[in-house]
Amino acid sequence: MLQVNYIRENREKVLAGLSLKNFKQPELVDEIIKTDEERRQFQTSLDNLSAVANSSAKQIGELMRAGKKDEAEALKAQTTANKEQIKSLSDELSAAEDKLHHLIVQLPNLPHHLVKAGSTPEENEIVYTHGEPAVMPDQALPHWELTAKYDIIDFELGTKIAGAGFPVYKGKGARLQRALINFFLDHATAEGYREMQVPHLVNEASGFGTGQLPDKEGQMYHVGIDNLYLIPTAEVPVTNLYRDVILKEEEMPVKNTGYTPCFRREAGSYGAHVRGLNRLHQFDKVEVVQIVHPEQSYQVLEEMSAYVQSLLQELGLHYRVLRLCGGDMSFTAAMTYDMEVWSAAQQRWLEVSSVSNFETYQSNRLKLRFKGATGKTQLAHTLNGSALALPRIVAAILENNQTEKGIKIPEALVKYTGFEYID
Repeated sequence: MLQVNYIRENREKVLAGLSLKNFKQPELVDEIIKTDEERRQFQTSLDNLSAVANSSAKQIGELMRAGKKDEAEALKAQTTANKEQIKSLSDELSAAEDKLHHLIVQLPNLPHHLVKAGSTPEENEIVYTHGEPAVMPDQALPHWELTAKYDIIDFELGTKIAGAGFPVYKGKGARLQRALINFFLDHATAEGYREMQVPHLVNEASGFGTGQLPDKEGQMYHVGIDNLYLIPTAEVPVTNLYRDVILKEEEMPVKNTGYTPCFRREAGSYGAHVRGLNRLHQFDKVEVVQIVHPEQSYQVLEEMSAYVQSLLQELGLHYRVLRLCGGDMSFTAAMTYDMEVWSAAQQRWLEVSSVSNFETYQSNRLKLRFKGATGKTQLAHTLNGSALALPRIVAAILENNQTEKGIKIPEALVKYTGFEYID
């Protein structure tokens, strides 16, 4: 959530940033500024009238002690009128605050100055490419055919149990899943992240804190009777561990990681590009989250990007790094790097990770602050990244490593799987 003081003092910058994100309601900025001015006027009037009421209360006591009963009674009558006006001003102030909150949460985060204009994925900026495409055997198969051939993932059985987008992993397919989870968690903890096991459902306050609500409620599974949401990513519960927390400056950076299943309705996603593991309603992911000093957050973003890339390199995958354009970024991010792996069988890039800096957007919603040596509190910066999401990593491993002998497991995973080939 943007800070109202910044909006008021930097109107043109805010409008320019919203334009870069292709925000369609720039008129909200002026409405926010107007509502904030009304709120401040109500607050000033309320403060002044409250001060008068407090002063009058002292004067009434003094007049009574001095035997000036008539003057005291007259002042009491005026105080009663003031109390009614204070109640009215308090109601108006509360209404203005509610309106201001309703307006301001509709604004997305502002993009970093390095973010380019654009509205489609094709306009994202390629900042790095690693490796070369895998050399494929004749008659190479896409992963949805490989999983059927080796009986390791059953999409139809998942449809029977739950619906499309809920696959069942079997035998070596299930062991590959578990191997990747342990591989990612072990590397994260070696990198200094603290492993956390968190709830897979969250309340509205948690969804609001990280920006999923009210923006993405249609993409989240909602348990209506309990008013809880199935998490779309571990980012939500892990970051919310620090909601309403004031950290000490020396406690930062806070580095946490967690494995969770992720649940996404993915409404409106159809077609060949989402076939098989390319897009699911339930999938596994290891997430890394950092809470850092504002002066260090963009250095940390680069470090997190490099860390995710190191995982892809260990798995022997050909990948590229994109800096997302303004129109392709999430509602909450100030800057995002996407990592995409090359699927040789599908002849297309598959997104496997997003690493984002949210600056103070989440921490303002979370009331997540830190206190420096001066004793002054300020908002921290939050970052998170997929490290990594499993489905498309599995798809790329299966497709890029198919041989006549079977699917060769990347060397880095063999000690986790206990086998070298899926055959």
